[in-house]
Amino acid sequence: MIRRRSTPWIHKWSRPLIAAIAGLGALTTGYLTFEKLTGGSAACTAQAGVKGCNDVLSSPWATVFGQPLALFGLLAYLSMLIFALAPLVLKPGDNNRKQIENWTWWLLLVGAIAMSIFSSYLMYVLATQIKAICPYCIGSAIFSLSMLVLTILGRTWEDVGQIFFTALIVGMVTLIGTLGIYSGINPSGDTVTSTPGKPVQISFTPKVNPNPAFGWEITTTSGEAEIALANHLAKIGAKEYVAYWCPHCHEQKLLFGKEAYKIISDSLKVECAPDGLKSQPDKCKAANIQGFPTWIINGQSYSGVQNLDELAKVSNYTGSRNFKYFK
Repeated sequence: MIRRRSTPWIHKWSRPLIAAIAGLGALTTGYLTFEKLTGGSAACTAQAGVKGCNDVLSSPWATVFGQPLALFGLLAYLSMLIFALAPLVLKPGDNNRKQIENWTWWLLLVGAIAMSIFSSYLMYVLATQIKAICPYCIGSAIFSLSMLVLTILGRTWEDVGQIFFTALIVGMVTLIGTLGIYSGINPSGDTVTSTPGKPVQISFTPKVNPNPAFGWEITTTSGEAEIALANHLAKIGAKEYVAYWCPHCHEQKLLFGKEAYKIISDSLKVECAPDGLKSQPDKCKAANIQGFPTWIINGQSYSGVQNLDELAKVSNYTGSRNFKYFK
């Protein structure tokens, strides 16, 4: 009597596991997309002096073709979810199921390779350029790699060499495309001017130690919109909690410009560094400030550098939004 060889458990459960991981990835990227499009802040515990999730979401790498990168991640995860579950909705005896299984395995392999390569590049950027700790980003990289492992081990591949060849081609195309998309970003951290007639992109790399009295010198100038927004924030009683040594706080100053930030400094700013000028660490502790800068506007907390459009939106500012700078 010939005994049938049992199907390995990984072959039985690979598709449901891939679908579950893709579902988690879709929930994560969907949440980040919502926060980015609505001008909100992602729930992420930040530590003083350490960049976090919102720094990543506001970085140049977080936007692709004018849309949030998380949106493209959401579409990728939803595609993987569909590829994983598509054959399972058909009956085992259905003539089309075998063909759909074969095609979707290859689509899963291509998708998982591309997502893993792209996530690896973003992990490199996270560690070397943005220098931030982002649990969402790390989690997404783990999801991508896990789906790739499950795709390779989840079925019996007739030609292992074909897998290697596919990985090589897809990996090269993905890497070249990724480098092309981000080729316009200046990793040095200096200010980058956008297309003429458009706002100027601001970023900052400290080259000297900050002055406890004012941090670093503000080199940008304010327009009417920046000054009007600063006056509006002062009028509604907003607060900005900062530390003079914090580069992100200086980036926030650069977005406002020298004239507008004087209004912020005179009436909104709360210095949290104990050795800073007019320091008020007790107020920072009472407000449970975990990172800098942190804005308190209409009772809501917003952590990290905020583009002026975002501050205008959350503060119900109705004046001109012809802001000169963005991050």
